[in-house]
Amino acid sequence: MSISPREISTDLVSIRRTTHSPVISLVLGAVMIGVLTGAPWILPASFVSVLMNFFILVTMATMWNLMAGYAGMVSIGQQAFVGLGGYATLYFALKGMSPYVAIPFSALTCALIAIPVTYLLFRLRGGYFSIATWVVADTAGIIIGTIALFGGGTGRAVPGFSNFSPTQITNFAYLSCWLVAFVVIAGTYFLLRSRLGLVLSSVRDNEISARSSGVKVTSARRTVFIIAAAGCGAAGAVLAIAQPYVQVSNEFNIQWAAEMLFVSMIGGLGTIEGPIIGSIIFFALQQSLQSHGAWYLIIFGSLAVTVAIWQPRGLWGAFRDRFHIELLPVGYWTRAKK
Repeated sequence: MSISPREISTDLVSIRRTTHSPVISLVLGAVMIGVLTGAPWILPASFVSVLMNFFILVTMATMWNLMAGYAGMVSIGQQAFVGLGGYATLYFALKGMSPYVAIPFSALTCALIAIPVTYLLFRLRGGYFSIATWVVADTAGIIIGTIALFGGGTGRAVPGFSNFSPTQITNFAYLSCWLVAFVVIAGTYFLLRSRLGLVLSSVRDNEISARSSGVKVTSARRTVFIIAAAGCGAAGAVLAIAQPYVQVSNEFNIQWAAEMLFVSMIGGLGTIEGPIIGSIIFFALQQSLQSHGAWYLIIFGSLAVTVAIWQPRGLWGAFRDRFHIELLPVGYWTRAKK
């Protein structure tokens, strides 16, 4: 019999999803959703542009963190699916589809491409797997760059915006970025609270023990890889809408992989909130330090090394363990009864 109560009590311990009332999280979440949805109409255009880039990075980092933090697959080639998602959007737009309507189809295209890719990559483990994902990304970029329909290496503008005013284009691009980020975060939350989430937690904690218990580790990892490919594809799609000129050097840029890794590690691997916190820190540092030239990158690198050495669970992981607060709970807290 399946039991999933909000709180389970015994004579010795109390087991709860959260250490605080879920009403608080619901109220804060509703307020945040309302503010972010109305941002184009209440915030300056410059801040809206930063938010668009923030949502794109949160989407990518959430998918990367799902792979590395929960399934133990450290990829440095997820920019492959970012690029494929962007070019899929361009292709659908060239065929007459609205770029906004093309977003889910671009994500689905990336998911379908990821299926055969897993049968190649999953023959490798550890560092070999990581390097192989990079090879896949570079190979995809080279192939796309040879297709004349996409403008070759120089790229091509995404059509389909001529019927919209500049203000509408900006607002719709923002809402697309925000909606994709929201769906990805919510989807990750419900996935991790499902049976697959339990499987991933067991694999993360002890893969050998999970296998000996009958867990189909490879199948679970393949599912996560495909989901992450779809999520990164959706991020690439909204990137093509926010910056409506698709080019190989931008879409398949390894900088995307570096930023995914950075914000996930800073915020906290294996947590939903980690990539969000890490992205906030990333953009705060970027906006305040980018005028300082090389120091901008030096401070970024120093912060990453410092967190990796002294707080390997990330800033949110350390905060959560210290104060027992989890905004998006996917596990359980246990407390001894007094």
